Amino acid sequence: MKELDLVLERFARATLPMASPAERGVLAELLELPDPVLAQYLLGDAAPGGAQLAALVTRIRTYVD
Repeated sequence: MKELDLVLERFARATLPMASPAERGVLAELLELPDPVLAQYLLGDAAPGGAQLAALVTRIRTYVD
């Protein structure tokens, strides 16, 4: 989905330079998910099960708002 790509690209450009290796790993894990799952997470229709993924999704959603 092009919209997801734009949101994630903006977030990554702004945060990756100062992200820790662990944070980069969580982002990589998120990016491996299928687009429909990413859309559900980022639009608030579903929440990831893991605490780290949930925190990252919250950061992305806050960044975009």
